[in-house]
Amino acid sequence: MTTRSSAACCSRPVAVTSGYTAKGPYRTIGGTKCYVSGPHDATKAVYYMYDIFGYTDQTIQGADILASGGKEPYLVIIPDLLEGKPAEPAWMGRDTEEKKEQFAQFMTRIQDPAPHIECIYSVLDAAKKEYSGVEKWAAIGYCWGGKLVSLTSGANSPWTVAVETSPARVTAEDAKKITIPLAMLASKDEKADDVKAFGEALTAAKHIETFGDQVHGWMSARADLSDEKVKSEYERGYQVTLDFLAKHLGA
Repeated sequence: MTTRSSAACCSRPVAVTSGYTAKGPYRTIGGTKCYVSGPHDATKAVYYMYDIFGYTDQTIQGADILASGGKEPYLVIIPDLLEGKPAEPAWMGRDTEEKKEQFAQFMTRIQDPAPHIECIYSVLDAAKKEYSGVEKWAAIGYCWGGKLVSLTSGANSPWTVAVETSPARVTAEDAKKITIPLAMLASKDEKADDVKAFGEALTAAKHIETFGDQVHGWMSARADLSDEKVKSEYERGYQVTLDFLAKHLGA
């Protein structure tokens, strides 16, 4: 299933190739460091669950696009779920025993979603008090964060709508429990059969799309925005996201 971008694409923020300057501050909410973008008096908010690389320029830029690129501004909050200890890009090559061990230890640390979900709800409870004007919350998750979105989008979900991009550990079993509208934007690196089965298992409104020439993480830390094609698809991914959010949050 695909959707065409709305007229908002003509005014959305354009991605910056390098040297990005964040538009929002970092604040402590519910005892957790958070990046906050968008108007504090917004009536709709996006809870952003980053990938394993944490606060990268591409990630922060994505949050700022979500905050100001839609038909109306959103408050966007990115909690530091990895507590200042994200994965190091240098580990990814795993070309030494030390790097292999460091990556394995990191993956062990994040394997159990329970403590991270507990943090998600703790920060959300505090944010609801601090930003009491927010009437609806959406969620977006990238890679590892995509799995957390799936696991928090079931019965009694706090989210009105959710989006996953380059999601990790995609399973139809998760999809069967999801009760809210959900969009999944996959890359060429996710297993096509898993993405297809996930989409077929969803029972609420959905948008499933594969960006077939993009790598895992093209909307977050692995986006090489110096490549014009990647930059274009990064921007298009955010427009598809904004269109889906507007449709289900109301605009």
